[in-house]
This record gives sequence, structure tokens and C-alpha cells, in this order.
Amino acid sequence: METIQTPGSLAANNPALMSMLQGRLGNLVGAPSGYVESLSPEVRRRVKGLKSLQKKHAVLEADFQKEILALEKKYLALYTPLYEKRAEVVSGKVEPTEEEVQDGVSDDEEEEDEEEDKEDEKDAEKVDGVPEFWLTALKNNPQFGDIITEKDEGALKHLVDIRMAYFEKPGFRLEFEFSPNDYFTNTVLTKTYFYQDEPGYGGDFIYDHAEGTKIEWKEDKDLSITVETKKQRHKGTNKTRVVKKTVPAETFFSFFSPPVAPESEDAEDVDDEEFIDEKLEADYGLGEELKDSVIPRAIDWFTGKALQYQDNDDMYDDEFDYDDDEEEEDEDEDESDDDDEDEEGVRTKDEKAPECKQQ
Repeated sequence: METIQTPGSLAANNPALMSMLQGRLGNLVGAPSGYVESLSPEVRRRVKGLKSLQKKHAVLEADFQKEILALEKKYLALYTPLYEKRAEVVSGKVEPTEEEVQDGVSDDEEEEDEEEDKEDEKDAEKVDGVPEFWLTALKNNPQFGDIITEKDEGALKHLVDIRMAYFEKPGFRLEFEFSPNDYFTNTVLTKTYFYQDEPGYGGDFIYDHAEGTKIEWKEDKDLSITVETKKQRHKGTNKTRVVKKTVPAETFFSFFSPPVAPESEDAEDVDDEEFIDEKLEADYGLGEELKDSVIPRAIDWFTGKALQYQDNDDMYDDEFDYDDDEEEEDEDEDESDDDDEDEEGVRTKDEKAPECKQQ
């Protein structure tokens, strides 16, 4: 199916363009042109009437967003049996039916020879389910692949399922289920995203904050810290001692300790607030990626098929950039042609124009 990108989606996929647009729009906020104030009373009266229509439109937009949320909840209930069956297959509790296996063969995928499969089964060791299913799926996703460290992989090999649930009011919870492991005692780690009570402009739900599970790390297994050791020499006695200091470490599991928006509004904290805002936005983006992409299409992320769709998006972006380059080249050629005409002068009446031959 062909993906059609609108100007809005192009801007969303281009961080530099989006930043530029936001900067320009930000300068317009709260800066009236004075034009409306200069209008006659009867025109200003009509403007107020148009504002009334906009308010009614906003009410419908809010209802629209609520219906979308209700629809998402409805279909999550329909998806859940499929997710539960997926979890059972991944963990090795059940085997897919022959019908499901045949249905899962891609159009461009060739069936392997049955005799070779039987020989491979004889030589292969007994394996339950699909090992490292979620670790592989997450690593293949660009957003999560960037934050998973080599040390994280030992713990994430025990990740057996990722689920999500909606609340009665806007918001959602992500659940990460783990098999017994050497890293922490929790069997389920959760991350909950909350929205503000009042909808934003256009009826959209506005992200407020997130809360994560406190991870009960086993002794010397905390992946969120690194222990640094250094020697200190006493100036008087000249004796040395070893000092250990814990410092934060980069880890996927920081996902469960979301950033918190600062309460202070001092001007000195503006830079810190911008940094926190970026972290809040990135954290919310990870939650949305899990909810809208990783959980629904886990098998595609596991096999890497999901990356093909992203490659297609990049291809379309490249094509648009290429078209822009072509337009610039055409403009340059037009300018060059104009210069040539100026140099050659105007063609005389007796001078024949180039022939136009039809093929």
C-alpha cells in the first residue's frame, strides 16, 4: 500500500524543519497585529460570531478524541486474545497450529524442504518458545536500540511479554513481564502515562507525567549505576585507601525512572527546564512507540520487517529532497539560458527557429 505523506507529516519527519516552524510560530504567540482592533464595530461583531462557531467546533473535536479513545479501547479488547496467544507461543507454553504456520508463510517466502527440516530437528537442541523474542524486537527498533546497552541484554533476555492497558480516564499503562533472573526480584515492571484532565487545543489529550516501578535490584546487579573505585593517599601517614563511588549509568532500565518536570519557575532554571522538557518529550515518545508500534507489530520488529516500512518512508523523503534539488537545478538552468539569450541578442526575422521534430 502506497504511503502518502502530507505537508504536515513531512514536517513531523524533519526535526530541523519542525524546529524552524515552531520557532517562527513561537514569535507570533501573543503578538496581535492590531488589524482586528482596527476593524469597524460591525466587522468586529462578525469576528466574535466566528469565534462562537470555533468554540462549538472545539466541543465537537473533544468529542471526536473521546470517541477515538473509546474505539482504541474496544479494539484493544479484540487484540488481547491474539496478544495472549503470542505470549504463550513465545514462552513455549503452546505451539502454533499447522493452519497458523501455513498462514504465516509470506508470499515471497519459500517453504523449506520438509526432509531438511526433519534432519535439522534431529540435530538441534530442544528449545522452548522463541528465545530472546522481545530483546530482539526492541533492539531492531531504532528508538530502543539506541538505549539498550550490552549489559542490559542479560536482563532483557528474560523479558517474556510486553502488554498495555487503558484507564477509565485518558492514560495508559505498559507492563513488562520477566521470568526469574539474576538481576531483580520483580516479575512485572510497569510504566504508567497520565494525561491532564483538561484537553488541549483541538480536543487532544495533553501528556502530564509518567510513573515507573521501583526496581528491586539484587546485590551487585544494579544496571542503573556504575561503581567507580579510586585510591586516596593520606598526606600525614602516607597510607592509601580504596574509595568506592556510585555514579549513574546509561541503561534501558532508566525507562522506569521517568524525568520529572521542575516546580521552580525561576529565570535561572530556563535552560534546565528546556533540557527536562526534551527528556519528557523523549520519554513520552518511547511510551507511544511501544503502544502504537512495538506491541501491535512485535513479530515484524523481531524479524526486521518493520524496518522496511521505515526505509520506505526515508526513500520518500529522499525523493522529495531530490525533487527540490531538481527544481533548484532547473532554476539555475533557466537563469543560465536567460544569460545566453542576453548575450546572443534577439533573433532576427530571417533567422529560423530550431525545428520541432515529432517522434
